[in-house]
Amino acid sequence: MEKRRCDWALGHSLMQAYHDKEWGVPIHDDRKLFELLILEGMQAGLSWLTILKKRDTFRQAFDGFDPGKIARYRQARVERLMKDKGIIRNRLKIESTISNARSCLSVQKELGGFSDYLWGLLEGHTTDTIYRRMRDIPAQTPAAVSMSKALKKRGFRFVGPTICYAFMQATGMVNDHLPTCFRYKEVRRTRGRRK
Repeated sequence: MEKRRCDWALGHSLMQAYHDKEWGVPIHDDRKLFELLILEGMQAGLSWLTILKKRDTFRQAFDGFDPGKIARYRQARVERLMKDKGIIRNRLKIESTISNARSCLSVQKELGGFSDYLWGLLEGHTTDTIYRRMRDIPAQTPAAVSMSKALKKRGFRFVGPTICYAFMQATGMVNDHLPTCFRYKEVRRTRGRRK
């Protein structure tokens, strides 16, 4: 019997694999959270499939999304990245990745961890939703608006409420799998497991 999935995951093997293995699973690793925050910002105005197709190249181009290395990038590195056809060549997005790396390091230094900070904005736990149709899922929520404001105060860029909500969905801060999707219950069972 065919497994039922969220509609957005149908139609491409990369989207299906991402849906089936990653989307909505709670993440507590600083570097993985930083990577997804950057990739969600890179997606602005584009499709997530475009990002998935380029994800490995992004990881190579941005030193595995190591904030410590990215924070040291200078203008010459920006110019090299602008010539890399394997990534999104948008100067504002590339420059925001560098400034976001510096902001991430600042959060880590001040508060001990990026994960603790982000999850602390949401009282440390995943919110399960029960939307019956994909079109009922909002583009942003009050929690996403609040996260966006908090991140912007700390100097982060490309972190509007819609980007923050997509980030929350991707990192398991909210479980927006439809209850009819086979992943809904699986993701709920990941509670308490640190990934």
